[in-house]
Amino acid sequence: MATRFRKSRRQRGSRYCGWGQVGQHRQAGSRGGIGGAGKHKHFFIRTVIEEPDHFGHDAFNSFNRNLVNRWVNVRDLDAVFAKHGKADESGKVVLDLAALGYDKLLGGGQIGGAYTIKVAKVSEKAKAKIQAAGGEVISDEHDAE
Repeated sequence: MATRFRKSRRQRGSRYCGWGQVGQHRQAGSRGGIGGAGKHKHFFIRTVIEEPDHFGHDAFNSFNRNLVNRWVNVRDLDAVFAKHGKADESGKVVLDLAALGYDKLLGGGQIGGAYTIKVAKVSEKAKAKIQAAGGEVISDEHDAE
């Protein structure tokens, strides 16, 4: 568009340049404030619609959290073996708890037989009970119960 046809050129000399009465386009009062003004007052419905998560804060995020999602006790190994376990070529009873979605083996209860157990974490009590029954534990780390 040619500059001579623009609105800013056409309205030169018209005192308010299309902005109505005196002062209607001067400061921020006519639009309710500058920036985030009024988010909890006169612009609250706009805030709720456009930024529903504006107020509040994020949850605390610990840098050294230890997430243990699923665990199983020693007393439940017989039932888990009845559903999912198998014996390998050498006759060992192998139970892969990590593949079944268990993160940790705890030492509650008594063990029924000798198992070879694969799990990410195991408590000291559980490891002692399994070794006393003649089994073994293959794990990534050892946690004290």
